[in-house]
Amino acid sequence: MDESERQYHEVANLFPPMTDGEFDNLKQSIAERGQRDPIWLHPDGRIIDGRHRHRACLELGIVPKFQEWDGMGSLVEFSIDKNMNRRDLTASQRAAIAVVYLPMLEAEARERQGTRTDLAKDNIVAKLPQCSEVDPPAPKSRDTAAKMMGVSPRYVSDAKTLQEDAPDLFSEVQAGTTTIQKAKRAYSKRQKKESPPMPSEKYRVFYADPPWSYGNSGVIGESDNYGHVERHYPSMTIKELCALDVKGMADKDAVLFMWVTSPLLEECFPVIKAWGFEYKTSFVWDKVAHNFGHYNSVRHELLLVCTRGSCTPDNPKLLDSVVSIEKSRRHSEKPEEFRQIIDDLYTHGKRVELFSRTEVPGWDSWGNE
Repeated sequence: MDESERQYHEVANLFPPMTDGEFDNLKQSIAERGQRDPIWLHPDGRIIDGRHRHRACLELGIVPKFQEWDGMGSLVEFSIDKNMNRRDLTASQRAAIAVVYLPMLEAEARERQGTRTDLAKDNIVAKLPQCSEVDPPAPKSRDTAAKMMGVSPRYVSDAKTLQEDAPDLFSEVQAGTTTIQKAKRAYSKRQKKESPPMPSEKYRVFYADPPWSYGNSGVIGESDNYGHVERHYPSMTIKELCALDVKGMADKDAVLFMWVTSPLLEECFPVIKAWGFEYKTSFVWDKVAHNFGHYNSVRHELLLVCTRGSCTPDNPKLLDSVVSIEKSRRHSEKPEEFRQIIDDLYTHGKRVELFSRTEVPGWDSWGNE
């Protein structure tokens, strides 16, 4: 085989390429001391580790030394073991690598599962972790990937979000020219600039899930585990939320349904007032699953009911104030049952959802998603 035509296996490209300076040092070392580490090959002849050594040997006119992988265990883990101690990578780069190799790791798991003879074919499919193009990887897979790369699961989730929503910034993280934190801030600013203008029409019914910034509360910092909003969409300060001209969009008699979490309950009232509404009562969403807070295990969120002028429900039926629905895996996604509650209580009038993620028949929407 002409060595210049030898191909690379996909795992060979999991780690970012060497810089020009790093490659020059490697090439000089091989020229002076020879090739000390072998270039590892897949049984099909493709390079799985040592693409830089291979290139250096070709440029120096040296016949490369190869060793074939025995096919035992995980090829992805083998590649990681070979590279982790050789490269000086930042935590952000390691998290980005974890995101790239995660689908390969899951494919290996499916392949191993498929070789078992003690499971029926239908059961095999049912037991495999399913990851769509939209949903993040299952927590177990994410945690495994994070452990292998020596980073926190949060970093892997952040990197996954960047890969899906801002691939250009993700590429910068891979290259080591920026960090995940800086990329997140850049993406947040980009989204804010792309926000559409507020609607000019008048509405009777408002439904809002504001992107609260947990830094507003003064009790939740960047390092805490509760409510990492910035990983998913750009948050807004209380001042920014108050500045939105929701009051100008509201009919003389209108109602606002606003989501807020317990840590930010006090912070939301200036926003309600700035928008021209008064707080009346609330619904409680019992999420069934828990989020661990500072003072208790939080399993609920509040949907506040606020009015402007006279806007009692059109339907006099009294609904239960506590609704138990298990939360979904998508960050901040609210059950559609609450929109149905609003439609049941307020049967007429023009309605709008602020900070919306989807379009719903009968509702106008505003948001940057």
